[in-house]
Amino acid sequence: MATPITCFKAYDIRGELNSQLTEDVAYRIGYAFAQELNAKTVVVGSDVRLTSTPLKLALSAGLIDAGATVTDIGMAGTEEIYFATKHLGVDGGIEVTASHNPINYNGMKLVKAGSVPISGDTGLNAIKEKAEALEDSFVSERLAHYTEGALIDADKFFNGTAHVKEDKLSETDKYAVKSCMSDYVSHMLSYVNLSNFTPLKVVVNAGNGAAGPALDAIEQEMKAQGVPIEFVKVHHNADGTFPNGIPNPLLPENRADTADAVKASGADFGIAWDGDFDRCFLFDADGEFIEGYYIVGLLAEAFIEKNTDSKIIYDPRVYWNTEDIVANAGGTPIKSKTGHAFIKERMRKEDAVYGGEMSAHHYFRDFAYCDSGMIPWLLIAELVCVKKQTLASMVKARIEAFPSSGEINSKLKDADAALERVTSKYQPLASVIDTTDGLGLEFGTWRFNLRKSNTEPVIRLNVESKGDIALMEQKTEELLSLIRAE
Repeated sequence: MATPITCFKAYDIRGELNSQLTEDVAYRIGYAFAQELNAKTVVVGSDVRLTSTPLKLALSAGLIDAGATVTDIGMAGTEEIYFATKHLGVDGGIEVTASHNPINYNGMKLVKAGSVPISGDTGLNAIKEKAEALEDSFVSERLAHYTEGALIDADKFFNGTAHVKEDKLSETDKYAVKSCMSDYVSHMLSYVNLSNFTPLKVVVNAGNGAAGPALDAIEQEMKAQGVPIEFVKVHHNADGTFPNGIPNPLLPENRADTADAVKASGADFGIAWDGDFDRCFLFDADGEFIEGYYIVGLLAEAFIEKNTDSKIIYDPRVYWNTEDIVANAGGTPIKSKTGHAFIKERMRKEDAVYGGEMSAHHYFRDFAYCDSGMIPWLLIAELVCVKKQTLASMVKARIEAFPSSGEINSKLKDADAALERVTSKYQPLASVIDTTDGLGLEFGTWRFNLRKSNTEPVIRLNVESKGDIALMEQKTEELLSLIRAE
């Protein structure tokens, strides 16, 4: 019988430690990854969680036993794996990370050569099947070899003590530790002209995640080139116990430390990252959190200023602001279904220079069409310097032109019934019906998008208007009343 593995999701791997994700499962995933991709060279990395290194070493053992040579770039953010996979020209890359999930979870993000994403229909399901098909006795025997026969002890695992030994991996001549940080920093800084920078003070909150070391390396190179930038560092040291909580700035309750530091230091703006820093979140000089939707517009503008015929990809939840900016700047706005696999696929098809989602995922053509949490703030910092405007003033004008509700989630007993209630009432009145992702309806001066979650009975609502905050708020309340009328 196959060993069931339950941590595979639609686009990545995420699971509860010891019940869903173990060193045994990690070994299986590594072996199956190399088998399915016929991968001879693979780069691996891990975030700061105490369990990430043990999982990465077991994963590496599986990769090696299936015939791959492994380059381990050490503690890294997801985007460092994206960079290294393409930069080193290897057959695939795997980051061990649970991003913003609870402390008792971990996971993996996998890419093919060129950092092309792997999802359910492009190899992830096949990897799962191969991982499950491995004989239990074979996996146990091979793990015993790499652990020198050590028993898999849950308490040690949670404390970050690896059972698979690095020296045992190195004995194979197929495992090496190599840093790509210098080349990564050079690539990050290639997106901006450092001579454009004027004096800036910026608060940076790594949330004790993997962003701290990467930011330090970027800061060192910027200072070496005479860039007048000062960083005020909050929760900066990487710490897998997360003494200040799991870093997830998307949650309002996790924003206070960054906002307070911005106000206390008189910074020009603030940045906060999630655990593997593939997303960044921005705060203005008053410590006000800026919705990701409006950052998409600013980044689109920044790219079009550098290349006026740029194609810009955006998601369909809220888009009037993005379309307006892109069209007025001479670019081409292109709508895509929400989700990194869809955005990346559409960007490749269109050769788009930039793609953005309101969820703070930002994708870049010259970064293998992948998402980055470092490139966005660098571009925003350059934009602030070049325009000689505050971030707040740039965003305020766009919020006034296209006010939005932000994404509002409603947990329901029957999400399908709620969607039907809304469809029946509003669709006959709509001037535009958009089903790119969920239900999008336009009514001249306002519009909304309603999407069901794929994994839970939740409805996600976004509402925006053209220059009318009161209308946007009125329609939001109106829709929520209908959605929640169970």
